Amino acid sequence: MAIRNKPHDAAVFGIDLGKNLFHDCGLDAAGTPVQRATFRRETLVQFFERAAPTVVGMEACPGSQWLARKLQAIGHTVRIVPAKFVKPYIKSNKNDQIDAEAIAEAVSRPTMRFVEVKSPEQVDLQALHRVRDRLVAQRTRVICQMRAFCLEYGIAMHPGAGRFKSDFPAVLADESNDLTPAMRRLLASLFEDVRGLEARIAEVTREIEDVAATDDTARRLMTIPGIGPLAATGLLAAAGKGTQFRKGRHMAAWLGLVPREYSTGGKTTMLGISKRGSSYLRRLFVHGARSCLLHLDRTRDRLGGWLDGLQKRMHNNKAVVALAAKMARVAWVVITKPGTIYERRAPASA
Repeated sequence: MAIRNKPHDAAVFGIDLGKNLFHDCGLDAAGTPVQRATFRRETLVQFFERAAPTVVGMEACPGSQWLARKLQAIGHTVRIVPAKFVKPYIKSNKNDQIDAEAIAEAVSRPTMRFVEVKSPEQVDLQALHRVRDRLVAQRTRVICQMRAFCLEYGIAMHPGAGRFKSDFPAVLADESNDLTPAMRRLLASLFEDVRGLEARIAEVTREIEDVAATDDTARRLMTIPGIGPLAATGLLAAAGKGTQFRKGRHMAAWLGLVPREYSTGGKTTMLGISKRGSSYLRRLFVHGARSCLLHLDRTRDRLGGWLDGLQKRMHNNKAVVALAAKMARVAWVVITKPGTIYERRAPASA
């Protein structure tokens, strides 16, 4: 089909995003392709400014959030679909135009699941979390490398970043160990890298905590046991207003904290947790739940009796995940209902 750069009367458009070139496919109400076009970044928005408001679909990838906000401002209905849900609609060989047609087909399905369009504030906050997570991972890698170098000279260091940072200066200053001058200089340089990463992590953490302190929803989320500034702001950056979930259980499933089901022939099989969604958010919730399981005053919190019964029936690790899922459900209520906070004791009316 010839490339057309004028707006066509299509019911839904699918866009295959690229760095500079964007491929577009328009489908009519019957699902028949009526337009295929290729645009550059500067001309794509101009094309949709001339087109009548309609449904525009694209894959979730870098740049999709920016374009979605642009098209929404023009008046179009934007639907972002995960790439794995588009793949079944690709027929035969693969190219950019076929991808655009598959995207248009996928977003037109009534049961398709979509990614929420994020605000610029959400994108900024999520970027802070991702930068902090990368810095923490870098610090861990450097410390592990330093511990391995020390082992090569018969020096065993305690595991854990905090213990390592407190013990290492004494190791470096001990002239009686077997460290060579060259290795001692290298380790000193690596330790300076660790200190630099620590300072950068602290700086980014302060920025996240400042956002949590000034945001009403984040402050209310932090009333939930096990949820601090990192988990509260991370959840807001990823889930936004939470209106894409009909109930709290759906948010827990979105975080991958519910059992993975593999049922057939009328036989129900429930496996371990699905681990879907953001591994970073799930890690924050699980660590928060583990801390809560250890330190929560169960005599003063409504979760105390439930946790006691849970630990009698199952292993602590399962109890931690169950608590994390409950935290996600409570968090959904706090996010979606303005003014709601977690009450540590059940209301008398309950």
